[in-house]
Amino acid sequence: MKKVLITGSNGLLGQKLVKLFLTKKGYEIHALSRGENRLHNQEGYTYYNVDLLDRSALLQCLEAIAPDIIIHTAAMTNVDHCEQHQKECDLMNIKVVEYLLEYCEPNGVYLVHLSTDFIFDGKKGDVYKEDDPAHPVNHYGLSKLKSEEMIKKSKVNHAILRTILVYGLVDGNDRSNIVLWVKNSLENNKEIRVVTDQLRMPTYAEDLAEACWLAVQKRAKGVFNISSNQLMSIYEIALAVADAFGLDKKLIHPVQTNALSLPADRPLSTGFDLNKSISEINLPSYSFVDRLQVFKDQLSTYSGRKE
Repeated sequence: MKKVLITGSNGLLGQKLVKLFLTKKGYEIHALSRGENRLHNQEGYTYYNVDLLDRSALLQCLEAIAPDIIIHTAAMTNVDHCEQHQKECDLMNIKVVEYLLEYCEPNGVYLVHLSTDFIFDGKKGDVYKEDDPAHPVNHYGLSKLKSEEMIKKSKVNHAILRTILVYGLVDGNDRSNIVLWVKNSLENNKEIRVVTDQLRMPTYAEDLAEACWLAVQKRAKGVFNISSNQLMSIYEIALAVADAFGLDKKLIHPVQTNALSLPADRPLSTGFDLNKSISEINLPSYSFVDRLQVFKDQLSTYSGRKE
């Protein structure tokens, strides 16, 4: 029986991982987050309320659990907040990784770490491969790049999974994502401005959880790109959401990024080359439009559930 510890288990990906590993045999699941457990199902695993920034509390918890595998999903991911609160961002996105490595290295723990397309500047003019040079244009991307570099320099067996614009449903949490933001805005007849010059490959949270599972199964080593296989502008993404849910596309107004005056710069085009992940960990290849339909079906069965 392998012990797997999932950090950030209250978050979107963390919840999906707990649910996925509950369906797999041979794993003892430990979920770690701050505050109360927000998952509807609270059986079949152990939950720990731990502040990851508290080094002694975190290391004490790790010693007590003695995990074989850690999947580290916890991070500060709000790009503008990271830009405006850089010290806070560095503590969460870099210092916590340092604490985890402090435990993983002497104890032979296998680490799966989640990273981001935002380590790139979006100026390549093509999709990014895992070994392309990184050049973040905002502090969030810089913090995630620094944590990647720290892991690579360590002696810890690891897989770094980079992903793009994750969306999905989450229990007991009002945090939004690109798909829910567009859907909810249009349902409320709210006009929205959406950028045409940022290109992404959105990732369905269940698919990202599956990729983590595949990495664990293969004991994959190195960096892997995880996303859908369709490079689209965020404006095109919004139109696809409107189409899927039968909502009014006239409420969606195209703008350029510089018209929004955001605190943090964004890379423009950050699609991924998925060939390595497809060949080495058997990552399934899906288009955003196809997965959007799966998400819509999930939403219809989920909407009647109480928080």
